[in-house]
Amino acid sequence: MASLSVSCASLVSAHPTTRMLKHHPILNTPFANPSLFSRKIDSSTCQSSSYKTRVACKSTITSPGGRKGDRKLITVQPNEEVVKVSPWVEYLPQEIQPYAKLARVEKPIGTWLLLFPFAWSATVAATTGSLPDFKTLALFVCACPLLRGAACTINDFLDRDFDKLVERTKSRPMASGAVTPFQGLCFFAFQMLLSHGILQQLVNNSLMYEALFLFLICTYPLMKRMTYWPQAYLGLVVNWGVLFGWHAIKGGLQPSIVLPLFLSGYCWTIVYDTIYAHQDKEDDLKVGIKSTALKFGESTKECITGFAIACIASFAMTGYNAAIGWPFYAFLAAASAQLAWQIGTANLSSPADCNQKFMSNKWFGALIFSGILLGRLFS
Repeated sequence: MASLSVSCASLVSAHPTTRMLKHHPILNTPFANPSLFSRKIDSSTCQSSSYKTRVACKSTITSPGGRKGDRKLITVQPNEEVVKVSPWVEYLPQEIQPYAKLARVEKPIGTWLLLFPFAWSATVAATTGSLPDFKTLALFVCACPLLRGAACTINDFLDRDFDKLVERTKSRPMASGAVTPFQGLCFFAFQMLLSHGILQQLVNNSLMYEALFLFLICTYPLMKRMTYWPQAYLGLVVNWGVLFGWHAIKGGLQPSIVLPLFLSGYCWTIVYDTIYAHQDKEDDLKVGIKSTALKFGESTKECITGFAIACIASFAMTGYNAAIGWPFYAFLAAASAQLAWQIGTANLSSPADCNQKFMSNKWFGALIFSGILLGRLFS
C-alpha cells in the first residue's frame, strides 16, 4: 500500500500530476483528516485564515519499496488563494451577522443540548401509550434557540475581556468589538422577551421557573472565575428544562421521576462539558479561568467515567419509576455505548477531537429521547 508523506516548501514547480489541495470548508483547517498526512507540518509555511489559505506544500507518494519512479508530486503553488465556503450566516445582511454569531445560530449543538432535557421530561410526563403533547414540544422547540442565544449573549458580555485572550474565542462579536456591550445587553433582553412570549403559551407556565433560569444563565459565567466546577453549575442551567418540562405537562413535580431524570442530565452535562473544556485548558491557565478539565487533569477520563455511570444508572431509575416500556432500555444501552465511545476514544490533547466528541452528544440525547418516546408508546 502506498504511503503518503507531506512536507511544506516555499516554492514547488508545476508538474503534470499536480493537483490542488482544497481548504476544507467545514473544519477550517488545511487538511480534512490530519492522520492521513505526516505528523510534522511547518505551520509557518502552511497557514489558514478565516476566508483564505495560502499554502505551498509538496506531497510525495511512494510504494512500500520506496522506488523513485513510483513517486507522484502533489503541489499547491505559493500565494495560491483557496477560497473557503462560508457558513450560511455569512449570507445574512451585514448588519445582522454579528448578532447571529453572538447567538451562535451557526452552531446548533448548544440548542440541541438545551432542548433535550425539556423534551425528555415532557415525553416522560405523557400518558402511557400516547404521544407527548405536540403543542408543548413545539413551544419548547421555538423557545430553546432564543434561550440558548440569550445565554450565549450574556456569557460573551461577562467574558468579553477574557475572550480577547483565548485563541478560540477572540473573534467573538463582543470580544472583537463588532458588537458593543450595550448592544449586546439589548440583544439579550430582546431574546429573553421573545422566549417569554413563547413560554407564556404553555398551559402550565411558571414565571418562577423562568426567573430562576434567568438567574442561572446570568451567574454561570461568573463561576469560571470562582470555582473549578463551573461544569457542575452549567448542569443546573442546561437541565432546568427537566423541571420546566414536567411542570408544563403536569402542573407540578413528581420527585421520584423528575429528580433521577434531572440527575441524569446533570451528570451528562459534566461529562460532555469537561471534554469540551479541554480545548481551552492552556489558554485558561494563562488567563485564570477554572474548569473541571483543569481540576481533573490527567485523571479526567476516570472522573468523567464515574459521572457517566451515574448518568446511565439515573436514567434506568427514571425508566423504572415512570414505568417506561422495554424500548427505553434498548435505546439506553445504545446511548451507554455512545457515551463509552466518547470517553474511551477522546484525545484530550487534541482540541479538534474534543470538539468532535462534544458535537456527538446530539446523538446521545436523540437516543435517549427516542427510547423514552417508544417506551411510552409501548409501555
